[in-house]
Amino acid sequence: MDTEIKNAVSMADQDAQYDDKAKRLLGNKIILAHILVKTVDEFRGMNPKDVVSYIEGEPFISVVPVEPGLTNIEKEENGQRIVGMNTENAEINEGLVRFDIIFYVRMKDGISQVIVNVEAQKDEPSGYHILNRAVFYVSRLVSSQKERDFVKTNYNDIRRVFSIWVCMGMDESSMAYVHLAKDDLLGAYPWKGGLDLLNIVLIGISNELPEHDEKYELHRLLSTLLSAELTVDEKLGIIKTEYSIPVDEKLRKDMSAMCNLSQGIRENATDNAITGVIMNMHRDGYSSEQIARIVEKTIEEVEAVIRKREPVLA
Repeated sequence: MDTEIKNAVSMADQDAQYDDKAKRLLGNKIILAHILVKTVDEFRGMNPKDVVSYIEGEPFISVVPVEPGLTNIEKEENGQRIVGMNTENAEINEGLVRFDIIFYVRMKDGISQVIVNVEAQKDEPSGYHILNRAVFYVSRLVSSQKERDFVKTNYNDIRRVFSIWVCMGMDESSMAYVHLAKDDLLGAYPWKGGLDLLNIVLIGISNELPEHDEKYELHRLLSTLLSAELTVDEKLGIIKTEYSIPVDEKLRKDMSAMCNLSQGIRENATDNAITGVIMNMHRDGYSSEQIARIVEKTIEEVEAVIRKREPVLA
């Protein structure tokens, strides 16, 4: 059982490291600029390189809590009360759900801002509907602005918010835009306010790398970055030649680490599957020679697996 626990812990640790590297790749400003060009109306059609300068400061990656009451933090500066994003160390209140990536974007008028949240999912969750979670996140992005981005009842100062969800492992490439709409049920009174305040974008990334054309331009980039199949050199070749994205040492290291983790996760999954087959056949009375021939291992390797796992079956 100790070996089983160690393997589970190792897999969980690898998954956590993989998720962290994926977020940091997506959190690179030039990658975020490519996402903004395809999802935020004001930046559509722009060169992503020109959009980078509109991203304010460094994106917050896995440090801002989602939970009500914890997204903001209050502090005193020069005798004044300042309310800002709560960017506490991840070890503090460990276990809290945090936004994957969150950042402010200055609009082209140089005055207004929007708040953008990018979330990465390895697949579509089975325990809940992802749109419901996205609605919760986008609502938190609005409600947490009180006292930080607007004060008292100055609701006209609410920033527009975008929650963008990148879901891998989907059956097909897709993109959906979810937003508020006004239906006049009686009369047509022009109610004032911003129907554009809440914005959700759902991006489905299939396992198959799409062709590079305008329609799938963003999907091909995201699929390349997050692929568990492409090598580091293949990834770098695509982002440099097709997207003219400069590759610095940090980006190269993050991509290399992510590819190594992908390989480790695949190997662990394969080893665990083979171990399961060996033990099932052993329980069913197959000889070590028969098992070795079927799973394409040596007799010594098969017997070593059985010896390690026998106490678990005892």
